[in-house]
Amino acid sequence: MRINRELIIVLALLLNTSSLIGKAQRKNDKPNIVFILVDDLGWADLGYNGSLYHETPNIDKLASEGMVFTDAYAACPVCSPSRAAIMSGKYPARLNLTDYIPGNRHWGPHKDQKLASHPFKLQLDLEEYTIAEALKSAGYKTMFAGKWHAGEEEKYYPQFQGFDINIGGNKTGHPAGGYFSPYKNPQLTDGYEGEYLTDRLADELINFMKQNKENPFFAYLSFYTVHLPMQGKPEKVKKYQDKLASMNYSGEAFSKEGKTWYKNHQNRPHYAAMVESMDENVGRVLQSLKEMGIDKNTIVVFTSDNGGMSTSNQTGNIPTSNWPLRAGKGYLYEGGIREPLIISWPGKVKAGSVCSTPVTGTDYYPTLLDLAGLDLLPAQHQDGISLKPLLEEKIMEERPVFWHYPHYSGGLGGRPSGAVRLGGYKLIEFYEDMHVELYDVKNDISEENDLSEKYPDKTKELKALLYSWRTEVNAQMPFENPHYQK
Repeated sequence: MRINRELIIVLALLLNTSSLIGKAQRKNDKPNIVFILVDDLGWADLGYNGSLYHETPNIDKLASEGMVFTDAYAACPVCSPSRAAIMSGKYPARLNLTDYIPGNRHWGPHKDQKLASHPFKLQLDLEEYTIAEALKSAGYKTMFAGKWHAGEEEKYYPQFQGFDINIGGNKTGHPAGGYFSPYKNPQLTDGYEGEYLTDRLADELINFMKQNKENPFFAYLSFYTVHLPMQGKPEKVKKYQDKLASMNYSGEAFSKEGKTWYKNHQNRPHYAAMVESMDENVGRVLQSLKEMGIDKNTIVVFTSDNGGMSTSNQTGNIPTSNWPLRAGKGYLYEGGIREPLIISWPGKVKAGSVCSTPVTGTDYYPTLLDLAGLDLLPAQHQDGISLKPLLEEKIMEERPVFWHYPHYSGGLGGRPSGAVRLGGYKLIEFYEDMHVELYDVKNDISEENDLSEKYPDKTKELKALLYSWRTEVNAQMPFENPHYQK
């Protein structure tokens, strides 16, 4: 029987293509990872957590498609330590990186501050084996886009901490040139006139994913937004100005404790516009994964580095309110450390699932290794645990979560303190006079009722845990400020 020559060629091409596809699939047998970190985003800034002013449909949809962690925490109430904890899997106190970089070391403690803090590191040390290095060694392509703020010198930038590509990451904690090009960022070329930084970073990440869709990749999108300065797109600012005019807030916009103003509700059009632009770009990233056909093989983590900025010594620059959480960035009350957290992996993590177990920033490192089927590195991520059982809706043994912030949070009003949470209870110790406060944060999310005197045994138990932990991690305690003037 004669076989058509053209048919043989077509069949051969089809078989060869099928073989190539099979190889590509085997090459990408590990899940991709997209880690989205938003700067200064408060727990209450999102629609799924109850915001009535900000609009976040894409993040709300992601929440419905993955697992929402209601009691997720940053490892520190300010940015640099929190970011270092995510990268290293270690508590900031263990790293001796406990304040934002560079902190106030260049001008020393103020005369009205009772305590002074010991020097802390101005970088995440290169000796730390980061999550990016671990994934890169396992065959992942790695890319960082956005805010780094974990090292003063260039040798500590993302490209030297496990990332193949660094776009925009350096020592700065906010966009030097603002949110519209030109950016004044040596690690990011300027875009067209009027280009918006949040859009640009998502563009870069999407291009990276397209170029590496046949390889497992670790894409870390670290938005500079919603950190100050408040600069939204004009058309969105107008939208939220109009929306604000139609809202009927009850009560005063601000309250005051001592010299510090607290914002009571969300009403900043520029900030709301920034939140919406961030949400749109999260949506673009998720849509791109679907269009590339790799969404079902991609783990998406969405979170923030500390609480929303809701306090200040002046009212004009407070971006948001964290209500019903107490206080905000720079505090160890819930508003300063409780974060939005969503983890999504279609077909692996149940859509619409909710977890109320307390988790913290040191947990991402072992969790991502575990989900990727890689060996854990307990000597490195020694302060984190894998959340894989929780993502499988299993019950995990209760464990304490700790914080150590021996600094004043500048104009925000926060004071040196430490904290521990175990189960539903959280104890905060304030280092100026070493008094403690105890809260049942399961039933008193606003931390209105101090239970330290009512439950002396629980107070004693948690205080002992906190003291033991501080010794174990060699936490540096503040000392009397010799320049202090009452």
